[in-house]
Amino acid sequence: MTQTVTYTRHGAFAEALIDNPPVNATSASVRAGLAAAIRTAEEDPAVQALIIRCAGKTFIAGADIKEFGKPIAPPQLPTVIRMMDEARKPIIAAMHGAVLGGGFEVALACHYRIATPSTKFGFPEVKLGLMPGAGGSQRTPRLAGLAMTIKLVTEGGQIDAKTAHAHGLIDEIAEGDLGAAALAFAERLVAAGKGARSARDLPMPADDPALFEAARKTLARKMRGQTAPLKALEAIRLGYEMSFDDAVVRELEMFREAMAGPQSKALRNLFAAEREVARIPGLPETLAPRPIKTVGVIGLGTMGRGIAMAAANAGLPVIAVGLDLNNLDQALRAIGKMWSGNVAKGSLTQATMDERLALITPSADPTDLAAADLVIEAVTEDMAIKTEVFARLGAVTRPGTILASNTSYLDIDALATASGRPEDVCGMHFFNPAHVMRLLENVRGARTAPDVVATIMAFGKRIGKLPILSGVCDGFIVNRMLAKRSREAFFLVEEGANPEAIDKVLVSFGFPMGPFALGDLAGLDVQAAARKARKASATARELRADFVEQMVAAGRLGQKSGAGWYRYGEDRKPAHDPETDRLIAAHAQKHGLLRREVRADEIRERLLYAMVNEGAKILGEGIAPRPHEIDVAMVNGIGFPAYTGGPMFWADQIGLGKVLASIERFRADYGDEYWAPAPLLVAHAGQGRGFYG
Repeated sequence: MTQTVTYTRHGAFAEALIDNPPVNATSASVRAGLAAAIRTAEEDPAVQALIIRCAGKTFIAGADIKEFGKPIAPPQLPTVIRMMDEARKPIIAAMHGAVLGGGFEVALACHYRIATPSTKFGFPEVKLGLMPGAGGSQRTPRLAGLAMTIKLVTEGGQIDAKTAHAHGLIDEIAEGDLGAAALAFAERLVAAGKGARSARDLPMPADDPALFEAARKTLARKMRGQTAPLKALEAIRLGYEMSFDDAVVRELEMFREAMAGPQSKALRNLFAAEREVARIPGLPETLAPRPIKTVGVIGLGTMGRGIAMAAANAGLPVIAVGLDLNNLDQALRAIGKMWSGNVAKGSLTQATMDERLALITPSADPTDLAAADLVIEAVTEDMAIKTEVFARLGAVTRPGTILASNTSYLDIDALATASGRPEDVCGMHFFNPAHVMRLLENVRGARTAPDVVATIMAFGKRIGKLPILSGVCDGFIVNRMLAKRSREAFFLVEEGANPEAIDKVLVSFGFPMGPFALGDLAGLDVQAAARKARKASATARELRADFVEQMVAAGRLGQKSGAGWYRYGEDRKPAHDPETDRLIAAHAQKHGLLRREVRADEIRERLLYAMVNEGAKILGEGIAPRPHEIDVAMVNGIGFPAYTGGPMFWADQIGLGKVLASIERFRADYGDEYWAPAPLLVAHAGQGRGFYG
């Protein structure tokens, strides 16, 4: 019937089989094919029911994102769904895999629904700054009630077939072959005299204003700053304010308004960027990665333990090398404790935990790493120690074994030289906690072999990470940009800004926390060690702003000691601490600093534009091949709000000319040492273009 929909007769029953790889998205040909199938079935007197099923791994898993922002070819999805509503013969959705977004709306518009036990259902639109646009906000409550609808439509999560069945969203869970089960289901319907039915004809559930208000407060807290979840909640209420048909029309208008808005554009760009970063410019897609059957981890502190867990979580054997037997025992007990926590929460079974623990082989002898295909070093962040470790690794591992450092800012090329096998050496910077955090900052050295790059990118995906590729520089992408934000935060405190006010500005912008609360969480002793390691390259003013060192000397390490920039009680919530005020005042007096009132807009611009300018330098130097890597890294690494699209996309939306004008103003006030604009930023602003073109 069309390229992507095949219409077949099975006696008195017709089947429309969608085959539109990879996820059977509702692209134009699918919509046209479904419309034609419905018309054909309706016009054929021999057909008693129509089954809609999909080939491949999934039912319709959403809209065709390539069509977003472009004129939509007819028929549009609401038109096809209206045809289902008006059909006289039963239409049955036979579902497997993921039934998401527009695919879920198609299923809900069918008159009956059958699914395999493993099928998942959801409306992920809010994660792209959108909401259902083809009746999802109206059919779902009529079938499943308010509470389930609010959860599905506003939060973007998924439910399983058992839950969907319990809430009336599907009629039957299929056993065995889905095609055969759907045909048998259709036969039973017809034999029982059951005809077409539509969710549009069902009444809305009893209104519950208190439930809506509670949901509104929860969304404002959990999805702070995002407009789509609250718009989706508003769309559900339409069913109480107007007829079904009018509500569906208004829902579509709201969907289109959201699509044209800045948050959806940003989130869709980020969605595309997360897929683009997997394709490395200049690296042939046909390049085969090296086989990784066993992973080695050397250094079993907090990061090494997390890395070992991440590999074991993916089913990979791990050789875990520690300093001595006592160190190994501590590490294994810590790993067991973390997994036991998951068992207690019900997210992991005891049997799975035992299997994962069995994959980790402890050793105090680095020569045991000869059996590993990839060794990840996670020893203390000291260049002399790491150099010694890499020299040893180069000697005890097989040629071709990949040697990766988890360093967050040290020179990968120097470690590569120390190994004697620079082509096998790379960086793999995990974020803490390593078994939880999604981002993996892979680092390509000057002499890293291309197939090593291909391997570590593939390995990152294999262990459930989001890998991006960086070149070698101090701090790579995330910590290099974050260092500029930290610099300005310390300078602003010297100049007169309150740490709480600085944190508040960034939280209001959309960050989960500000730089000072983040420092307390990570540990000021850790931050002090990083400052010490970078002392040789720091400026006189950066060294003068030694607040962190002063706090550590006073035993104020952050949350772990009960006090840092803030004071902490048993609930670990930050509270104002007068001791911090006294420390800042004494610092200003010691250095003869005259503090002033600093406005929120200056705080915001200095912290964010410092990162944007550094990002432009990273691009100009070729450390990151595209702005995509930077935005994906900063959103997933430090919580730059996703609904802005990341720092580089956000700067594009502001306009690089405007960003440059502010940077030039700061340059005039604070000098080239800190605010020399990146040449790439100057060039792009002069051409009236953005980082994305």
